[in-house]
Amino acid sequence: MPELSQETERGRSLLPFLGVAEVTGPSMVPTLQHGDQLVVHWGARVGIGDIVVLRHPFQQDLLVVKRAVERREGGWWVLGDNAFAGGDSTDYGVVPEDLVLGKARLRYRPLRPGQRSPLAAVRWAVSAVRPLFADRSASRRLRAR
Repeated sequence: MPELSQETERGRSLLPFLGVAEVTGPSMVPTLQHGDQLVVHWGARVGIGDIVVLRHPFQQDLLVVKRAVERREGGWWVLGDNAFAGGDSTDYGVVPEDLVLGKARLRYRPLRPGQRSPLAAVRWAVSAVRPLFADRSASRRLRAR
């Protein structure tokens, strides 16, 4: 169930408030894939629909990435975009505000070793870097689960 590599938190910092994280696991598919790199804005203000990085409530040395779906008493209700992967607030409840560390601003998808054809390289170049915006339509859809 780990969602981010352990070297993540402020380990490879671009600026004092930005960092790079690597996604592991399937819970945010199709938005994020295993191996994607995220630019994380540590300490950023979180809103509904944002993709956030947080400490797992029961295993606080583990960082996870989820979508902030709803503000509730005591913190944030967070869900993965992949309903079949689990490991979100449906398992551990509301995440306290102090465990939410920041939000993902940008996704970078590295070129895979098998993508050597010119067509594969063009597809990768078009979709490799994408900003991550709050997806309000997804948050409404996910809140209904």
